[in-house]
Amino acid sequence: MAIVIKPVCGPDIAPYIDDLAALRIRVFRDFPYLYDGTPDYERKYIQTYARSPRSLFVLALDGARVVGVSTGIPMRDETDEFKAPFLAHGYDPEQVFYFGESVLLADYRGHGLGVRFFEEREAYARTLSGVRWTAFCAVERPADHPLRPADYVPLDVFWTKRGYRKVPALQSVYRWKDIDQAVESDHVMTYWLKDWAAA
Repeated sequence: MAIVIKPVCGPDIAPYIDDLAALRIRVFRDFPYLYDGTPDYERKYIQTYARSPRSLFVLALDGARVVGVSTGIPMRDETDEFKAPFLAHGYDPEQVFYFGESVLLADYRGHGLGVRFFEEREAYARTLSGVRWTAFCAVERPADHPLRPADYVPLDVFWTKRGYRKVPALQSVYRWKDIDQAVESDHVMTYWLKDWAAA
């Protein structure tokens, strides 16, 4: 599989924004997110990263086609909504590099790109002065959720092997419309952290 990995920072992502919006909508429709997204919201979301000169987009390209992306941003450049739980629990946003998402089309999974996405973001975060923590969040879904596929395997083991630990006290609540719902509802997101001082 001849996939090219292309790191892009900040405003240089502009030519890819529509592609990334479409990719996020497509991938996040699947369990566990079940997200019924819109292009307008996605473009607005991506703009937070595009405005930060220190943000990172790790693109996976099959020719000219964007088939995956993994993002990261210094927590100091994130919205107040994202910073709030960290501040409430004594974490200094200046020391946190936040991983926004990793999305990859299903046909391209199972070839090590998920590991590559983590490696690229971690290596980049380590070049930034003062970063102690890398972090991301994941949605909480009950094990008996009616739309959970029978073959679904949570990524907890993968994340743990990469040195991340789940911090149950560190959570945010975000609203979106699930694909099987008529209106938006609250979704609990729990953060995972890696302490590079202890790594």
